[in-house]
Amino acid sequence: MSEPASISAGIAERYATAIFEIAKENNDLAGLESGLNDLAAALDESAELRDLMASPIYSRAEQEAAITAVAEKMGIAEVLRKSLALMAQKRRLFVVPQLIAALRGLIAEARGEVTAEVVSAKALTKAQTEKLAKTLAARVGKTVNVNATVDESLIGGLVVKVGSKMIDTSIRSRLDSLQNAMKEVG
Repeated sequence: MSEPASISAGIAERYATAIFEIAKENNDLAGLESGLNDLAAALDESAELRDLMASPIYSRAEQEAAITAVAEKMGIAEVLRKSLALMAQKRRLFVVPQLIAALRGLIAEARGEVTAEVVSAKALTKAQTEKLAKTLAARVGKTVNVNATVDESLIGGLVVKVGSKMIDTSIRSRLDSLQNAMKEVG
């Protein structure tokens, strides 16, 4: 991870922890999650909102007024709305995407859930996804949500990442291993 990315992640983690703890104290994790989903959707759909958060040409007051108005119009939970306003005052809105990811991770952890990032050579069927989730749940002891993507360069097999653990059963990695072994011998 590059230095600016790790700094952004660190900033986002601190805000996320504070927001999560306040929402937990207020028994409003569901409201927080709903607001996060709305905010993430708005960021995906609106280039203007992304520009507002990242651009230095807007003053702190302009960013705060705009993000507060957007958050109020969307009906975002008070703790998140006030945090976004504070982030605008401190010129920290650029970390909102990392904040969303960190908060989603904290909420999932509170529920005893974990997300598995799965990359396959071709799209998994619903039955395959469910079976994989069940197998991973038995292994990690938590409910597993599967986030599946397709990478045809794998040729076949899967690459599964759960937390810091990675299982690579792709044909591409096996061919790479075989190629390296052949280079060492010859």
